[in-house]
Formats: sequence, C-alpha cells, structure tokens
Amino acid sequence: MQKTFSGKSLLILAAVAISLGACKNGGLFGKKKNSSSVTGWNYDDKNMGNYHVAKMKYPKAGPGLVFVQGGTFVMGAKEEDVMGDWNNIPRRITVPSFFIDETEVANVHYREYIYWLENTFAGDTAVMQKALPDTLCWRQELAYNEPYVEYYFRYPAYNYYPVVGVNWIQAHDFCIWRTDRVNELNLLAKGYLKKDFAKKEMRGGGAEGSFNTETYLMNPELIQGRTKPKKSDLRDVSGKPRAIVKMEDGILNMGYRLPTEAEWEYAAYGLLDQNPNPRKKEGQSGEELIANQQIYSWSNNPNGLRDNRRGSWQGKFLANFKRGSGDNMGVAGGLNDRSAIPGNIKAFYPNSFGLYNMSGNVAEWVQDVYRPSTPSDGEDFNYFRGNKFEKYYKNSGGEYERDSLGHLKKTAISDSSVKNRRNYQHNNLLGYRDGDSTSGAFYQSGETTLISDKSRVFKGGSWNDRPYWLSPGARRFLDEDQSSSTIGFRCAQTYMGSPEGSGFKEGNIFGKRKQNNRKK
Repeated sequence: MQKTFSGKSLLILAAVAISLGACKNGGLFGKKKNSSSVTGWNYDDKNMGNYHVAKMKYPKAGPGLVFVQGGTFVMGAKEEDVMGDWNNIPRRITVPSFFIDETEVANVHYREYIYWLENTFAGDTAVMQKALPDTLCWRQELAYNEPYVEYYFRYPAYNYYPVVGVNWIQAHDFCIWRTDRVNELNLLAKGYLKKDFAKKEMRGGGAEGSFNTETYLMNPELIQGRTKPKKSDLRDVSGKPRAIVKMEDGILNMGYRLPTEAEWEYAAYGLLDQNPNPRKKEGQSGEELIANQQIYSWSNNPNGLRDNRRGSWQGKFLANFKRGSGDNMGVAGGLNDRSAIPGNIKAFYPNSFGLYNMSGNVAEWVQDVYRPSTPSDGEDFNYFRGNKFEKYYKNSGGEYERDSLGHLKKTAISDSSVKNRRNYQHNNLLGYRDGDSTSGAFYQSGETTLISDKSRVFKGGSWNDRPYWLSPGARRFLDEDQSSSTIGFRCAQTYMGSPEGSGFKEGNIFGKRKQNNRKK
C-alpha cells in the first residue's frame, strides 16, 4: 500500500509541475498580462516595449479634503434682494463631482507655509513679504483691535482659527505650495526622491533646490534629488526601472486650487440631505428629488438660523455671525454663538457633505473674476469666469525656465494662434460677454474703478456679517490684492472618476442579456 501511494503522489506532483510550467504564459496560477483591445499588444511586457497602464482607480481624497458628489442645482440668490442689485438671477446649472476642504485654512496651516518659505528661501525677504498675511486688517479708526493685530495669527490659542488678512493672490499661491508638498511626499514615499530631499530643500534650497509639480512633469531634469526606487512596476522601454513618474501612473495628486464660485455654492448647500432616498451603494436606486430649497448651508432647519432639534442644543445658533448692531455674541452667561471673532474651524454645525462653516465664521475667496451678470451669460455645466489661457515659456534654446520660486515660467497664448478654433478665439476671457468689446460694458476706468479684471468673488457670511450674507447664493467682490479680517479661504481639487465616488460604477451598466425569443 505504501508503494502504491508513493506512485500516485509522484504522478500528482508531475501534473502540478507541468501546470506550473504552463503558468508562465498565464496559466491557472500565473499572472495574465493585460493587453490592448485595439492592437493586441501586451502591457508591461519587456518584449513589447513595456508600455505601462496603471490599474483603473479613482483618486483618494488628499489631506484635509472631502468628496462632494456633483449634480444639478439652482445657482443664485435665494433671499429677497435687499441690496437692490437685481443681477444675481437664479439659474439651473450642473457641477461635476470634486474635492473641497472640510474646513477653512487655519492659522497653523498658513504658518506651516510661512515656515517652509522662510527656511527654503532663507534671506529672501521679498518672498516672505509677499506671502505674509496683512495683520493690520484688524485695525479700525474707532476700535481697540491691536491685540488681534499682534496675536491672532501667531498665538497658539488661535491655531485652529481661520487665517484672515490673506488676499486672493496669496490664497492662490498657497494652493500651489500645497500641491507641491503633497506630491513631494508621494514621491518620497514611493522612493522617487532621495530620503534627504526635504531636509536639503528646507536648508536654503531656494528655487533650484525645491520641488514643483509642474516642473517635475514638464522637465524633470530641473528637479534635483531624483532617484530610482529599489522595487517598482514602472519600467522603461528596455525593461529597466524608470526614474520618472508620469501623471498617467496614478501616483501624483491633481493640483489644489481655489474652488470656483459654482463649486463653492453647490458644496455649501449640501443638498444631499434634501434627497429622501439617495443611492448609498452600488445596485441601489436613488431618487431624483430635492425636498426643500435651503436658504443656508445646513439642512436640519433649511430656513432658520437656530437648531430646531429637541434637546440641549435646541434654539442654539448654527453659525458664527452678527445678530444685529452691537451684538456679536449675545449676553454673558448665555452667549448665543459663543464667538466674538472668527471661531474654531470645526465649530458649529457641518452640512450634509461634512463641511464646516460654509455659512458664517469667515467669508471665503473663490476662483472667479467678478462681473454683475453672474452665471446668466455663462455655461450651464461647470460655470466659471476667469479663464486666461497660458502656455509654458521656452527660451531661445527651446528650454523651460523656472521663476524665482521654482515654478515654470508661463506666457499668454497669442490670439493669432487660436483664431481658427471653434471653442475659443481669445486667450483672455475674463470679461467675456461682460466687459469685452462686443458686450458694450467696460469696467477699466482707471485705478478708482470698483469693478475690473482684478475683482474677485468671495462668498459666505462672516463673524461680522448679518444673516443676509450667510446664504451661499449671496456674492460680493474685492480686488485680488486686498484683504480683510472677515475673509479667509479653503482649497478644492478636481475629481476624476465615477461622479458618485469610489465604489460606484460609471454610467448605467445593463450587462448582456439573451434575446427575447418569445413568439409574437
């Protein structure tokens, strides 16, 4: 019996060995190579050029970001036009899904940015002066606000209060810096930058020794400290490990930026809670219904300023705002919003997307250039006013150049190069249909003009505003180089993939069904 069993075992082992040998070409346990559905060539095959195709995956939310599922909504005024402007006309548009910060950018976050600048560009006072917030924005002719001038931005008690005194240009630059630091960390974690890169960068590395995402993608030779990881799926055409990461590899994050006016307003309303039956998982149906039109960003009391749920919080204010003249926080012993100035970035009631202080605390910069016409003249999908198309600058030798901050230099696209295009024919579209030569409206009337191409929109009410401005549909403007003690900002990021987020398919997938063979 023992001999018979041994013989059977040998036969089984031989069969397994033959099967494993066949696995090299994608057998039972082998790794089957992906191939092109249009040419038949294998991907990631050294014998076929090593064309790398990353696994299809949706981007994860970066640090501090929250996913906002897009959709259609009515953009514009939701309250009576008490200002008498008669130009914020409600209009239905669609906003694609995107990421946005859970909270406003806080003092501690902006100080991290300043810390990086003062170490990376050590001794360059011009860089520091350009980035520092204007703490003098707290001063008033007849108010004692010097303590806020001195301490609000730097004192630890205010670490997680929203940064103010930051103009639109500074907020825009912060977004670029944040993009670079997140992607720098991604490359460090994957082994595509030397371990001591960040250390050297922040010891006076300057423009030449710092990391910039656009520079890395367009001309990686300008980035010092590049290296190859010991293990990597990325290979060049000869089969050797690749030292450069491309956007199509799925390792780098998309850029942080200011949200558009449409994105900010859509995110602020958080209309997901107004859907009585939203789709929560794949295979489940959802309703196409908005039960209530909200005035403010919260859904538990769509038209009111107080929490109407029963319990200890009933009657409490849902936002940080000014109730009336001389009333910023109520009476001692029963303070209504418990904040005299901007409050903690995670205080007050979040909306259904989980976003804090979209109504109140501080108003926020958005990306758009201001025009009175609002979206009534714009596209009904992904509306935005502020396009100024540029390209990367090349010197006479055909090489890219970096500016004083290490960013690639850019130059405006000439109108002559786009004159035959159907979708746009000018590089500067800031005043398109409202401020250009064809519209009959002109806003450039010298330095004293109220509205110009430098006017930027800010949204949401602040700690020093009346309830009218808490409605996300309300809009105001300020020059991009000016700041206020009532204006802060938060960042956004473009999302690519299923509009419902990770875990959901794109489009309605019906599958293959057999022909109905029933006799007619």
